[in-house]
Amino acid sequence: MNLKHLLSRQTIKGLSRFNGRILSPYSYIYKDSFAITTPISHSIYSSGSYDSTFQNLAYPKLAPSSNRYAHSLPETKLGGSGTDPELESDDSDDGTMNEFLSRFVWIMRGKLMEVYTDCDKQTIDGMLLIIVRKVVSEMEKGGLEQMLGAAVAAPSQDFSEDLWKTVWEVSNLVLDDMKKARNKEKMKGFLQSEEVKEMSRFAGEIGIRGDMLRELRFKWAREKMEESEFYQSLEHLREEAQAEEGEEAVGNEEVIGDDLVEDEKKEKVVSLPKRHGKIRYEIYGLDLSDPKWTEVADKVHEREEIIWPQEPKPISGKCKLITEKILNMKEEDDPSPLLDEWAELLQPSRIDWITLLDRLKENNSHLYFKVAELVLSKKSFQTNIRDYSKLIDVHAKENRVEDAERILKKMNENDILPDILTSTVLVHMYSKAGNLERAKEAFEGLRSQGFQPDTRVYNSMIMAYVNAGQPKLGESLMREMEARDIKPTKEIYMSLLQSFAQRGDVGGAQRISTTMQFAGFQPSLESCTLLVEAYGQAGDSDQARNSFDYMIKVGHRPDDRCTASMIAAYEKNNLLDKALNLLLQLEKDGFEPGVATYVVLVDWLGKMQLVDEAEQLLGKIAEQGEAPPLKFHVSLCDMYSRAGVEKKALQALGVVEAKKEQLNPEDFERIIKGLIAGGFVQDARRIHGVMETQGFTASEQLKIILMSSQAVGRERPTLR
Repeated sequence: MNLKHLLSRQTIKGLSRFNGRILSPYSYIYKDSFAITTPISHSIYSSGSYDSTFQNLAYPKLAPSSNRYAHSLPETKLGGSGTDPELESDDSDDGTMNEFLSRFVWIMRGKLMEVYTDCDKQTIDGMLLIIVRKVVSEMEKGGLEQMLGAAVAAPSQDFSEDLWKTVWEVSNLVLDDMKKARNKEKMKGFLQSEEVKEMSRFAGEIGIRGDMLRELRFKWAREKMEESEFYQSLEHLREEAQAEEGEEAVGNEEVIGDDLVEDEKKEKVVSLPKRHGKIRYEIYGLDLSDPKWTEVADKVHEREEIIWPQEPKPISGKCKLITEKILNMKEEDDPSPLLDEWAELLQPSRIDWITLLDRLKENNSHLYFKVAELVLSKKSFQTNIRDYSKLIDVHAKENRVEDAERILKKMNENDILPDILTSTVLVHMYSKAGNLERAKEAFEGLRSQGFQPDTRVYNSMIMAYVNAGQPKLGESLMREMEARDIKPTKEIYMSLLQSFAQRGDVGGAQRISTTMQFAGFQPSLESCTLLVEAYGQAGDSDQARNSFDYMIKVGHRPDDRCTASMIAAYEKNNLLDKALNLLLQLEKDGFEPGVATYVVLVDWLGKMQLVDEAEQLLGKIAEQGEAPPLKFHVSLCDMYSRAGVEKKALQALGVVEAKKEQLNPEDFERIIKGLIAGGFVQDARRIHGVMETQGFTASEQLKIILMSSQAVGRERPTLR
């Protein structure tokens, strides 16, 4: 910025009277800044004598200083560079000049006092007066303006080179300070503009805080200020162009005839073109001036009101007391009255209900479920399908099937159909609970909604079929997974293989084993053991032995369970010699029989009524320190009942009856047949009643045996 844009023309004209009235209108400079008194001799102030004396003074070189001397001034309105100087008032011009001279004198006084430390205040004031005179005279001639625009200040005839350079630097420094002060005042105005405030409020709403928000606010204000200055410069250019056009028009009046017409045709237009039509806003090729975007903005605003995080209402007074009562309630208490009173006092919204439920969940999880179920019926909670599904999911994870079904029933009563997420939760819950029919309903519900089951849903449904004893249906789902390029997990393969093995389905077990190998799962000790078990259940001891030998061939060492499965396969065909040879061969390789192997041998010896040999193995089982399975006690009960050992049969029967929930129909029938064979008919009938109580039905063979024993009437005294 140069001095021409800062000082108005009238101000420069007013400076021509500066010599005549030095104390007006700038008397405050001398009263407040220098405090120069009138008794100064005329010889000092004479331009001829003092100017030459001041020039001949040994003036040391004044080093440019970056220090800026602060002082207070009355607030002055600074004119912009684009305003017309002819339209400004005299007061504004005087204020601008006063501020320039005041700043100049303040800084120059400090520099003179640093150099002339021995001079008194009166001498310094005289120096300042001569310097200010020279600066003002240069303003009148326009020389200071040329000096400020030059790269290096030219020496003056009155001042030394160093002094004139210092005057030049201080003048530039003052102008820079005035420009910064003007920009600071303009920035304050733009910081308080409505557009900047609106953008700052929006930034605060979306989470911008602290220094980042402050930087953005200053950035927006600076952009607005630059935009305003740009349009002001355009306006200034337009006014200058109009002024030039006016001068040309005056000159053209002196031209006659056709010259005037030709000049008017060649008139140059420098103003901005006028806009026609509607304004079009395009961002990345998207036309945002279309009216449809207004509707989009309204819809976005509506959605924001739903998803935007809201603050809960402050709770105080009686409502706070009721809140504490709700939090301190016991599980058996009814929270409905307190909830109604709390809702009447607070008039809660959804966020208030959620806050209360979160606090309940932290303090009392059991009470949380009861209150959450009641809140679902509150209109102010604005219940949606996700609230139902979340509560059902929580109950399902805790294995509370009845509670989950109650929530599902309320959901259906309110005409809210289970969505995909809710149906998925139901599949997992019913599969885990073993309710195959309800699991199938939920699974089919997923398919009816067009949902393609994922790995978790398939796994849950396959396990439901496995637990229900229908591995073939589970295998069909596994094939469906493979058709959709969904790779089943190893756990699914092993569950199906185990289910087929327990039922003696050799074909199914072999299919699953082959599929596992094609899927990249190499035969493991567990899978080989299950194959041996499958062949053993089917009574094919030769294939069981082939699988057993293959397992050893691939590098797996048989454990106690695998050996027991192989011995059980030989037991099916009563091949005791092969079983003993296998045990001798394994013992040579370092194998030591465990509880599982001994249990199979005891069962085999018990069926052959080799009580003494079986009791020898009982001692070895006791040495193992492991609790034998329930099947072991079933074998003992059958063996001692058939052998007529009443006391030991009583002990075995007591153990079996204590664990009657774990018995299957085959175990019941074996116990009953053993009791009848030993003559304990009354105990056999009692156990038959226990069997029916457990929900099992006797086979036709067992019914015939019971009828024949009743007809014969032969029985021993009861074991009880």
